[in-house]
Amino acid sequence: MWKKISAIVIPTLVAVGIVAYMLYRVWDDLLLTLEHAVMPFLFAAIGICVAAWILRGLRYRFILQGLDIRKNLGFSTACIFISQTANLIVPARLGDLVRMFILKHEDDATYSQGFSSLVVERVFDILMITVLGALALPFILAVLAVPDWFVTAIVIPLAAGGIFFLVLLGSGRVKSENRIIVVIQRMLDEVKQASLNPRALIALSGSSLLIWFVDVLVCFAVVLMFQEPVPFGVVILAIVIGNLVKAVPITPGGVGTYELALALTFGLAGTPAVTATLIAVIDHLTKNLVTLIGGVGSIYYFGDWSMDLLKKAFNREIEKEDTFGG
Repeated sequence: MWKKISAIVIPTLVAVGIVAYMLYRVWDDLLLTLEHAVMPFLFAAIGICVAAWILRGLRYRFILQGLDIRKNLGFSTACIFISQTANLIVPARLGDLVRMFILKHEDDATYSQGFSSLVVERVFDILMITVLGALALPFILAVLAVPDWFVTAIVIPLAAGGIFFLVLLGSGRVKSENRIIVVIQRMLDEVKQASLNPRALIALSGSSLLIWFVDVLVCFAVVLMFQEPVPFGVVILAIVIGNLVKAVPITPGGVGTYELALALTFGLAGTPAVTATLIAVIDHLTKNLVTLIGGVGSIYYFGDWSMDLLKKAFNREIEKEDTFGG
């Protein structure tokens, strides 16, 4: 019991501690800066964030179709909403597993198919956001002194993505009766089915780039809210670095680490600490609140049984025989 509690409480305390420290450092100027904020830009950020969720739902529906799972946009969007809401609470992105349960319940899909859909989504998320960062980096380097580790953080995921697709191309050639290897091979085959064909590569790459560009626009609207002259390229870099840091599951939903990465990046561009902190906190808060509201709505969409699935995910009650037997 203590292990389960500490697995949630400790990362949450770390997240709260980071955000609290960031706000404490600029507390004296906080209210003054908020008083001069242009609030209509906040509503614009919320609207753009909702649009980003619809795009995510469209992309996930396409991924599911590649796995022969036919669902509408409402279903695919609600799946993501619930799993991402769970990720705001449980550590290590374990909330993603909720999606596997939903697909199993609603479409009798295998856990393997559910997991494969997550892999495709995550691979294209990480690849395309690093591509976006790589495209913006030359313009940023011309006007900004960027730490070497920023460049490394962009190069490594691109290299890892290339290796992943090479593994996919080579999969299927190894035959084995080992149960674990068979399961891994089956998932690789499903990932290849959903992503490794010209139509899927174009659709998933294009939609993922668009999703992350819209995510950047959410942050840019928050920047405009504080009337801060931050170059658009710096906003792109901040979102890229913030989400790459967030991908490392240190805290639930990347809370704290994401804000810190954004604030540090804006600070490199000369943004005052108080404004950089507020932009980072409000950007992530806006995205998380939209996620939470969408998650609650999605629970009503699926019905009471989805609450049981959430509880099952929180308690990590995944039966190995179901997961591997699919």
